Amino acid sequence: MGGVTDGTAAAQAAGQAFEGSVLGRLFAPMFDTLPADAGAFGGGAGESAWRPMLTDAIGQAAAAAGGIGLAAPVMQQLLRAQEAAGQ
Repeated sequence: MGGVTDGTAAAQAAGQAFEGSVLGRLFAPMFDTLPADAGAFGGGAGESAWRPMLTDAIGQAAAAAGGIGLAAPVMQQLLRAQEAAGQ
């Protein structure tokens, strides 16, 4: 029975990670409208290089805080795929 729990936990983690990635991509256009030379973190080429990591981290934090409800359906589909594969 431990395998089922492990599979469920892995599917839940994958669903949340996927949701965080999607949210990060959705947040990116908001940050693209900010000027890179006068941004919140000093601007310049460095900020432009790190901005995608910032939006990804914000997306992951939003998903960990409950997100928009995308993680649960992804988890359910992963569990159905595991059952169909006999795992």
